Amino acid sequence: MDAAIRAFLTHLDVERGASPHTLRNYAQDLRQFLEFLKGGGAVPTIHAVDQTAVRGFLAFRTSKGDGKATRGRKLAAVRSLFKFLARDGAIVRSPAAGVLTPKMDKKLPKVLTADDAKRLMEDNGARKPRSLRDQAILETLYSSGARVAELVALNIKDVDLDGGTATVLGKGRKERIVPLGRHAVGAIRAYLASLQAGTVGGQRPLFRNNRGGRLTTRSVERFVSTYSRALPNFPAISPHALRHSFATHLLDGGVDLRAIQELLGHASLSTTQRYTHVALDRLMESYDQAHPRAHDVPEASGKP
Repeated sequence: MDAAIRAFLTHLDVERGASPHTLRNYAQDLRQFLEFLKGGGAVPTIHAVDQTAVRGFLAFRTSKGDGKATRGRKLAAVRSLFKFLARDGAIVRSPAAGVLTPKMDKKLPKVLTADDAKRLMEDNGARKPRSLRDQAILETLYSSGARVAELVALNIKDVDLDGGTATVLGKGRKERIVPLGRHAVGAIRAYLASLQAGTVGGQRPLFRNNRGGRLTTRSVERFVSTYSRALPNFPAISPHALRHSFATHLLDGGVDLRAIQELLGHASLSTTQRYTHVALDRLMESYDQAHPRAHDVPEASGKP
């Protein structure tokens, strides 16, 4: 079983071109699955795993506090493993094939208002000024709609400041070009100008830690949360909320849904369509607040 998982991860890396973030998640989920199957004993063979074992793993992860989305991701990893083994002829049928994915609660993405996005970018009244790097990261996330993993993977050569664009490597290692507005361009220029001479080569990471290495997604998540919490009456957010805000604000501004799909790198338009629900909810909220008859109670007509 151990060898099967290693072969599968190699397949994802070499043949499927999975991102480092995806590989880490698959490796972690399958390691947890393997530990569950071992149960303190010997590692089982791939033929010893049945549907009951897969369902038991999901029940076990529920007891550990995993939510529906997390359990769904772990089931997807297990399914992909056994699908790979079946295609390779190592097994006849996947034991995960008949296991149902946990039904997800339909949650709309967290989105900042345009005013809140501006407050976060400008950070007026902060006790301590942000670093040029952190300001550039926030501006880039909101301006481009890039995923945080795509942002930390950027090298200096991937950014065209004169053209106002950046080339990111998305899911499945698919390249796409994302926009950089003038605020993001200005913030990146200021940050690059602050770096020591000789550290601005094209192959070098764009955003770096204090040791000069590439920033991690967790580091970005941590300081975005810190900056959002530091503002009064401001929602605690993750970097992904800036991606959601990017898409929703473009939609509010009249940008075509398919254009937003391209900018976000979504494989399916249905994934992008959830932002129409966000926009509609915001529209109805504004209507309820602004329309003079939205809260009027209609008088009885006297008719049956």
